[in-house]
Amino acid sequence: MATFEYNALTSAGRLMKGTIEAGSRDEADELLRQMQLVVNSVEKAKPRKPKTAIGRNEFMLFNQQLASITRAGIPLERGLRELANDVDSKSMRKLVEAIAEELEAGVSIEDAFEKRQKRFPPLYGRILKAGVETGRLNEMLTSLNRHLEMATQTRRIIFEAMSYPAVILTLASIILTGLFLFVIPQFGPLLSEMTGSELPALTRLFLNLAANVVPFWIIVGLIVAAIVALFMVLSTFTAGRRFKESLLLNMPVIGRVYHSSMLCRMAEAMAIMVASGSDMPASLRLSSGATGSEMLMFESEALAGHIERGDNILEAGQFCNVIPRLFLYSVQLGAQRNELQDNLYSLGQMYAEQARCGQSRLQAVLLPAMIIGVGCFIAMTILAMFMPMISIITSLSAS
Repeated sequence: MATFEYNALTSAGRLMKGTIEAGSRDEADELLRQMQLVVNSVEKAKPRKPKTAIGRNEFMLFNQQLASITRAGIPLERGLRELANDVDSKSMRKLVEAIAEELEAGVSIEDAFEKRQKRFPPLYGRILKAGVETGRLNEMLTSLNRHLEMATQTRRIIFEAMSYPAVILTLASIILTGLFLFVIPQFGPLLSEMTGSELPALTRLFLNLAANVVPFWIIVGLIVAAIVALFMVLSTFTAGRRFKESLLLNMPVIGRVYHSSMLCRMAEAMAIMVASGSDMPASLRLSSGATGSEMLMFESEALAGHIERGDNILEAGQFCNVIPRLFLYSVQLGAQRNELQDNLYSLGQMYAEQARCGQSRLQAVLLPAMIIGVGCFIAMTILAMFMPMISIITSLSAS
């Protein structure tokens, strides 16, 4: 069935516009005539643009405002209405108003957000439902905002740590390309004439690079394009996403930051699920799903299965590589002492601190390493061009 837009007149002569579903244009025309309409035009409707998720910053602001409203004791439906009046974005205002209308009509909060799961982060509806039922909505929203701030800070620091070296590398590449295209080739005949013999190996290497600088960049571009295409293909299936994640986890410094941030999100999400009354298997599945990590979801699913069969979480986690033993031990100890929620929050704080330390280390290491690397290459280029002259000067001094 397709959707058609029509323009028609009623029996009273009033203009009427709308849409109708039919198998073909002729069928749509016939359906409209059966409705006693005089059809002016029937055209196939243009496909609507898919609704996209709201922006990260916009959602963080919304969640923070909602937490403030619930802290003040305002009912959720009324709070959403008040929020809608303060939102600048028209699409966000309509979205919040639609949710408020459904809640006022008796639709559950989980169902209202589940209908819009493409617009909001995973589990948001369940978090709100759990918060309302347990009377800890403000605490849960604040915890979620801490997750989002942590993730945003990690992305920002990684972006800053990568962007400065990228700018330096780009400028260095432009300068070196100009040097290899226009300056170094002029040295070849001159150095051969001056020395009258075979040039040093390093000099010949850089002269050959200068002669092939354009093909070199073409090959580099093709390699980069192939890597991007490969990663896009890997993102389309579960095993490929796990492989990408394993590469990221094995990267120096960046891998540790990502791992700590991921565990922090899982610990705090699990604490929220435990507070909402979820059992251990459900908490593991839902909290790992909230992180978006395929490897965490795989291990958590296996752990949940073992626990449902009556196994101990510490013994069941012998196979885990991504979830550390300390995490499992703390969960088991918390469950035994009835302090699971507190232990999970403590784990979240510990991993958040580890991530912050890793972020600082990333900033301190990556930029100097890139500058040193570029500087060494430029120094080698200069040395290669002056080595024949140094040899001539040395031989003249010896004679």
